[in-house]
Amino acid sequence: MFLGDPILLATFSWEIFREVLFLQEYNTRTVVTSTSLLGIAAGMVGSFLLLRKRSLMGDALSHACLPGLVIAFLILVLFGGTGRNLPVLLVGAGATGLLGSAMVLWLRNHTRIKDDAGMGIVLSVFFGAGVVLLNIAQQMPGTRTAGLESFIYGQAAAMMRADFILLSVLAVAITLWCLALKKEFTLLCFDESFARSLGWPVQRLDLFLLLLIAAVTVIGMQAVGLILIIAFLIIPAAAARFWTDNLGKMLFLSAFIGGASGWVGASLSALLPRLPAGAIVVLVASSIFLFSLLFGTARGVLRRSLDQLRLRRKIGRQHLLRAVYEILEQMSPTPDDPYPRNRPVSLEKIVTRRSWNRNDVRQLLRKAEREDHLHEWNEKEVTLSESGFGEASRITRNHRLWEIFMITHADIAPSHVDRDADSVEHLLSPEMVRELEEKLGLQNIPASPHPLTREVRP
Repeated sequence: MFLGDPILLATFSWEIFREVLFLQEYNTRTVVTSTSLLGIAAGMVGSFLLLRKRSLMGDALSHACLPGLVIAFLILVLFGGTGRNLPVLLVGAGATGLLGSAMVLWLRNHTRIKDDAGMGIVLSVFFGAGVVLLNIAQQMPGTRTAGLESFIYGQAAAMMRADFILLSVLAVAITLWCLALKKEFTLLCFDESFARSLGWPVQRLDLFLLLLIAAVTVIGMQAVGLILIIAFLIIPAAAARFWTDNLGKMLFLSAFIGGASGWVGASLSALLPRLPAGAIVVLVASSIFLFSLLFGTARGVLRRSLDQLRLRRKIGRQHLLRAVYEILEQMSPTPDDPYPRNRPVSLEKIVTRRSWNRNDVRQLLRKAEREDHLHEWNEKEVTLSESGFGEASRITRNHRLWEIFMITHADIAPSHVDRDADSVEHLLSPEMVRELEEKLGLQNIPASPHPLTREVRP
């Protein structure tokens, strides 16, 4: 009767939603808070792991934790325990995890095996050994291994008060260590050789970063699981990378995305009890990553597309103005006149100047008119405005400075330099232009290194 009444059902659903939203239930409060703290720590450590270009190291380390977890369980059982001592299980998992990571580093430093191959070898061997030990533990008489499988896929709902305290303390400690060693880890990630030349303990820093990764992996086993913890390490950092190029902001955003993913994912898992929290957390983080991929203000697809569109428009406008200026040079009163005067230019000459399409030229002219670079234009003639003429002379000057530099310093043939200069001149900054002027000793608009045929007007 209760389930058949839609009003009561709606009231019941709202009550559950309110309890989860305001963390009124103790178990929900424990799971959501611990998962959020884990997300903050994972996002912070994952940023350095991503910049260090060792994303798969976390995957290898997480899979290498399984045999240590089962060995610790078997030792507890052999000594008369129940095998449910979480700190001991985590120590065992961390020991084999660090051993696997150390093997990856040893293979990279002492053999010809590359990083990716070494990680694949260690990952498969250790995880295979863990599965074998798990089957052995399940077949041993008198042992109850129920719950060990939850460390593979995660079972946040089974978290107790002691587990919450342990996870929270370790997560906060990992976050504080990342902040304290931010400068050292930054130099390690971006310029390891420079750090070594300064006398910094690069190997010890690398090992300590590895220890932090192992710690996040181990404490995240119960909440997210060995399989999915790598996603919790990498996805928040990768999502944050689309929003900023500043490391400090990236660390903050990665920690925020990780914490928000843990909070939302654990809350949704509480609302939908049959869905595992670890998988929901990773799906929420993946949704944030997809949004960042599309709309990120630093490296998002939309931002890059808009930047490329603006650049194409800028290149088209500059080519148009330079073409008009070069035609005006050909129309100078005398062959020796270095300063062309602004006058109407035939549209047909502009079209044939670079073998343009007439419709494309019209579109470029409309854009130039909106930017106040044209005085007037029609189907026969085009006249630059005062600002347009000045911009055309500036663009032509920069183009020729670059042409002369490429001929004199890069041994580019004059017959090919115009095309090569076209691909670079649009990115010249004022500082680069001043440097070219100093190197070439030129201030005015130089003559083209591939002289144009001048057209003398009567």
